[in-house]
Amino acid sequence: MADELRALRSDSPPAGAVTTGVTQSLAVARRCAGRGWPVHPLAPGRKTPVGNCAACREPGHTYRGCRCPALGRWCHGFRAASLDFARIEQWWGAHPEFGVGIACGPAGLVVIDIDAHSRQLPARDRLLPGIGIADTVDLTGLANGFHTLAVLAALRGVASPAEDEATLRVRTPSGGLHVWYRAMSGHRWQCSSGSSGGRALAWQVDVRAHGGYVVAPGTVTEAGAYEAVRGAREPAPLPAWLARELERTGHLPPVHVPAPRPVPPRARQAVLAAGGGLGAAGRVLAGLLAEVAACAAVPEGAAFTEKLNRAAYTAGGLVAAGLLAELEAERALWEAAAQARPGQERRYGAVIRSGLSVGRSRPLSLGGRS
Repeated sequence: MADELRALRSDSPPAGAVTTGVTQSLAVARRCAGRGWPVHPLAPGRKTPVGNCAACREPGHTYRGCRCPALGRWCHGFRAASLDFARIEQWWGAHPEFGVGIACGPAGLVVIDIDAHSRQLPARDRLLPGIGIADTVDLTGLANGFHTLAVLAALRGVASPAEDEATLRVRTPSGGLHVWYRAMSGHRWQCSSGSSGGRALAWQVDVRAHGGYVVAPGTVTEAGAYEAVRGAREPAPLPAWLARELERTGHLPPVHVPAPRPVPPRARQAVLAAGGGLGAAGRVLAGLLAEVAACAAVPEGAAFTEKLNRAAYTAGGLVAAGLLAELEAERALWEAAAQARPGQERRYGAVIRSGLSVGRSRPLSLGGRS
């Protein structure tokens, strides 16, 4: 294990050293998987995932239910991340130019991504969300995520994570820093962007956790290499003070699930399941409409938008094929959406219009259905 940890040190080849980089990419993927960190390919020279296959790029397609990962394809980025060594050999053996990404959630990682971009300061209430900074405080010299994170740490009486030599830290090509920690068991920390108006830890400080990925140390991009800083070679447990700050800023879902909204009456569910009186074409939509309506039982996290978009796209295809009247399709979609998310007409109306519009460009055939 000591040899594997040393292999994650800052000995990455410079960008352009193709032969060495090719060998290292596969080696890095193997080592990460050996540590229990699921990996997925990144586009050559970039820090973004390799693109989906043509079928997965079709309008209305989502990762939910997609068979590509099960078939050994890298479609849908971190959601296709794998610990399967045979698959890893297949991916990086055939494409040694690929970089390596790690799915943070399944790996049990929380990575603090500190940026050092040259940008104009935001309003004072956006520097450290939830912490007021008086107008009398001089902000001269405060210019990036290293500074805002240092201020937050100073307010809590601790050292900044950027200076935490007890955990793995990785220097990024842009001059930023990734500080790696192990998540506590049972905690599903969520991702965020430091520039977000919603969930955020600090300006120019992103959080990589469930629903995100991080570039593995040793990966080389056109901008340069991701290199481990000298010091610790493995992630330390997430510090208690930082866990409290992440929870304070909304990075941890509530422990208690909010009271569910009333589910549509069984009679109405039965109508939806039967196609709502829309005939054979309506029956094609039945399952999709029922999924949309059933989102009423879960206020958040039910993939409502994706389910509604899929139903609208299908409806648009049936309309284009002359199998369903447009007004009937719109009425069925609006009724299901209204039951699932009452009072959010502006939100689901845009989804319905967009899905129908895209679907109308691709007529659907019922084949042998009757």
